[in-house]
Amino acid sequence: MRNTTRQQLQSAYILHQRPYRDTSVLLEVFSQDHGRLGVVAKGVRRRRNPRQALLQPFTPLLLSWSGRGELMTLLDVESQASGYLLQGSVLMSGFYLNELLLRLLQRQDPHSRLFLHYDRTLTWLADMSDQARRAELPVALRIFEKYLLEEIGYGLMLDCDAEGEVLNADRLYRYQVGVGLVPLPDNGRAGVEVLHGAHLRALARDQLDEASARGVKRLLRAAIDQHLGGKPLQSRKMLLEMQRGVAPP
Repeated sequence: MRNTTRQQLQSAYILHQRPYRDTSVLLEVFSQDHGRLGVVAKGVRRRRNPRQALLQPFTPLLLSWSGRGELMTLLDVESQASGYLLQGSVLMSGFYLNELLLRLLQRQDPHSRLFLHYDRTLTWLADMSDQARRAELPVALRIFEKYLLEEIGYGLMLDCDAEGEVLNADRLYRYQVGVGLVPLPDNGRAGVEVLHGAHLRALARDQLDEASARGVKRLLRAAIDQHLGGKPLQSRKMLLEMQRGVAPP
């Protein structure tokens, strides 16, 4: 029998919650040092329970828990800072990030660097409350997707093509699963599946702009979708329903 573990005041975010039994909730948590966890918050749905208001997505928390196996018991919760205020399409993009983490991270598999990048991305999204900055939204999502793929062991090779040649900013490429980036002939036609070398290099350097973020979107989506088991992301569908005619993240 495995010994019971106890963790005190660990930096974490709530990714998702759902009712559990009569008065409790089952939390999906992303913690800095312990990765994704399942945590039961007992009695939190009782009237006037002060923890209920704290256990919300996009709020930096300090959590304490104990248990063994895959399901822990919440002992205490403190707020590290005010929650990030996300609205409209930015809020749905935040749920998209959470759904990616839920679907692609294994429980109790630490990803400390990804946690920090998630925190920075939420800060970035919160700053997009200014309508003038909404064009940055695809940039933030594409860069997060790139780091997520790297963290789960499926990072894209962005410094060279399948033949080992350094990417040329002036060339066009096509991504082939299991092969990599394949250069097209100089007279190759641009199309939805064609990638510009300049956009790929911008992604590699985290220097995307609106155009290059749009240019690498299909590449990153294809790379992510390989690991979703054929089950679509609900956050993409919800954003489409909320904003008809607007492309999903």
